[in-house]
Amino acid sequence: MAHRWTNDLTRADVTPKSIFANRRQVLAAMAATGFAAPAFTGPAFAAPVFARDEANTLDQIRSYNNFYEFGFQKEDPARNAGQMVTDNWQIEVSGLVDNPGTYTLDELIGGLTVEERIYRLRCVEAWSMIIPWNGIELADVLARIGVQDGARYVAFETTLQPDNMPNAGAYGMDFPYVEALRLDEALHPLTILATGIYDEPLANQNGAPIRLVVPWKYGFKSIKSIIRISLLAEQPPTTWQRIDSHEYGFYANVNPTVNHPRWSQASERPVGAGLFGGRRDTLMFNGYDEVAPLYAGMDLRVDY
Repeated sequence: MAHRWTNDLTRADVTPKSIFANRRQVLAAMAATGFAAPAFTGPAFAAPVFARDEANTLDQIRSYNNFYEFGFQKEDPARNAGQMVTDNWQIEVSGLVDNPGTYTLDELIGGLTVEERIYRLRCVEAWSMIIPWNGIELADVLARIGVQDGARYVAFETTLQPDNMPNAGAYGMDFPYVEALRLDEALHPLTILATGIYDEPLANQNGAPIRLVVPWKYGFKSIKSIIRISLLAEQPPTTWQRIDSHEYGFYANVNPTVNHPRWSQASERPVGAGLFGGRRDTLMFNGYDEVAPLYAGMDLRVDY
């Protein structure tokens, strides 16, 4: 199973593990001895549209997050998510499936092919990263649980642990966090369930132990710490749609021609690019043009 999609970014393009693991210590040591730190000279990317980029370091990926159950600031998830309990994780599968039930992670994904997928991540807030995920294609999990005729949507739910999530009762939010995809989006080979980054298990703030990754959509569609998957005939509500459907649509495809009501989506700020990193143009579908046929005939200014 899997291997139905080929990375345009390869393992050789990302920062080697030995470098990202030691980078902070090297810089700290140089600062302590009075030497100015040189520009980091990791391998350049082969992908032409992102030729000036490096993959983000594990430190950056783990320290700059949105996971609002742990706080509204980018550093809050890293500071507060350690309390979340991920032992003995189970996922409930329900709806229009042949094999409903509550599964351990091993029962649900054990034996499936784990691949590295180096994906661009574009947040709706107009910042971006490049992340080397480890995960399995969602299509393989759906095949395992058996999708019945009539199913058109896949809904997901994040764990809600009020005792371990200091912002779980935040005014104006609507937890537990829920998200959904159309079934053909869920079956696309780009769509994965991630369990690691840089061959390390997911940190809690990144959505441990298992999360969705849909690289052509804004990041909030890639729901974290999943405890429920449901196959449905009708389009389900999603958290950000319920909060403000004028600002956050169901599809949430990366689209530089459709601005957020309060800011432009034409460009993005690469996290970690440095003081003079500037901004770069945002690409339609975040550069994953192969998903365009999924939306043939749709007006993406209406179905945003």
